[in-house]
Amino acid sequence: MHFHFTLVGSSWINQIEIWFGIITRQSIRRGTFSSVKVLIKQIRDYIAHWNTNPEPFTWTATADEILANVRLVQINIKKLVDNNTK
Repeated sequence: MHFHFTLVGSSWINQIEIWFGIITRQSIRRGTFSSVKVLIKQIRDYIAHWNTNPEPFTWTATADEILANVRLVQINIKKLVDNNTK
């Protein structure tokens, strides 16, 4: 078994998660959809609307903040490994 750790704020996938959060909050949540087709249409309509005035996602973390997170994760992994080898 191999564990792969992705730091919060350090991966492109976090931007995807942000996008899914936005579309969920603004278009899907609390919606009533009579079929998967209707849900897909709602999502496509939202994306078309979003794309009329797109704004890029921007990173807000500095290199120092990212490296501090890397060090913190390394420490936590070491603690986890040490606790599981006892």
